[in-house]
Amino acid sequence: MKIAETPESVRWLLLIHQLPAKPAYARVKVWRRLKGLGAVAVKNSVYALPGNAETREDFAWLMGEIAELGGEAFVCEAQLVDGLSDTEVQGLFDAARDEDYAAISDTARELAALERTERRAEFAAQVGRLRKQLDDIVAIDFFGAEGREPAQGLVSGLEGSLQQEGEIVTDKQTNVAPVLKVGALQDRVWVTRQGVQIDRIASAWLIRRFIDERARFKFVAGKGYAPQPDEVRFDMFEGEFTHRGDRCTFEVLVGEVSAAGTPDPALAAIGEIIHDIDLKDGKYGREEAAGIRNVIAGIAASHNDDEQRLARGGAVLDDLYRYFTSKRGNK
Repeated sequence: MKIAETPESVRWLLLIHQLPAKPAYARVKVWRRLKGLGAVAVKNSVYALPGNAETREDFAWLMGEIAELGGEAFVCEAQLVDGLSDTEVQGLFDAARDEDYAAISDTARELAALERTERRAEFAAQVGRLRKQLDDIVAIDFFGAEGREPAQGLVSGLEGSLQQEGEIVTDKQTNVAPVLKVGALQDRVWVTRQGVQIDRIASAWLIRRFIDERARFKFVAGKGYAPQPDEVRFDMFEGEFTHRGDRCTFEVLVGEVSAAGTPDPALAAIGEIIHDIDLKDGKYGREEAAGIRNVIAGIAASHNDDEQRLARGGAVLDDLYRYFTSKRGNK
C-alpha cells in the first residue's frame, strides 16, 4: 500500500470513525489499536496523532481494520484554528505517556523491593519484560513527556543490578550512554530537552558552577537527538548524565562532583530537595521542597525562553546553596 507523504505544515492527523453495536469486541479491539499507536481522543470517536508519513500509514492500516469490522472511518489533516490549541493537544499526549511511565516506575520500584527475594532467572525475566514495555511507550512518546527520564532511570537501575550479578545486559537494552567523568567535561556544549523544569534547571546550575564554568547550553526536542563531538547530553533519553536507578539527574551529577573531590553536604541537601520535587516520591521529605517547587513553577510560567529559566532558577539555587553552606548540619 502506497502512502502519500504528509506535508510538513500539517500539524495533526485526525481519525474519525464509527463502529456498529455488534460485535461488542470491535470497540475494544479498535481502542487497543489506538492506544498502541499512541493516539489520543480529542472528541468522541475522534483520535489524533502528530502529522507525519509514519502516523499517516498507521491510521491508514487502522481504517482498513475498522472497515473489516463493519465500521466506517476517514482521516483528515488538521491545523487547529480555534477551540483547541496545539499546546493543549500536545498536553494530552504528554499526560497519556506520563500515565504510562508512572505505571512503569511503580512496577520498577516493586521489583527493586523484591529483588533479593526473587529467583535471579525470574527477576531477570521480569526486568526484561519491563524494559520491553518501556521501549514500547518510548516509541509513541512523540513529545518527550516528563515521566520518561524517571522511568528510564529506574529500569536502568534494575538492569544495572543484573550486570553486577553477572547477568548480560547490552547497551542496546539499557539505552544509556557511557557516563563521562567530570575531569573531561570542560568547555562543552551541554544539550537537554526544551521546556526546562526543576531537574534540568538545577542540573544546568550545577554544571556551570561546579563542573564546566564555560558551559554552553543547547535545547532540543529530545527524542532521537544525535550529539556532536563536543556535546554532552543531560536529563534526556540516552544522555550521558540522566536518571540512574532512583536518582534524578541532579543527584547523578552531584555524585560525579563528589567522586572528583570532597563531598559537599550543601549540594547533597539540594539534591534531596530536587529529588523530592522531580520524582514526587517523598523519599527525603524535605520541608523546603514545597517552597522551591512553587518558585520554580512560577519561573517556568513567567518565562518561555529556556535561557531565562536557567538564569532565574540559577539565582534561586545560588541563594539556596549559600543557605545550606552556612547552616550547620545541612538539615
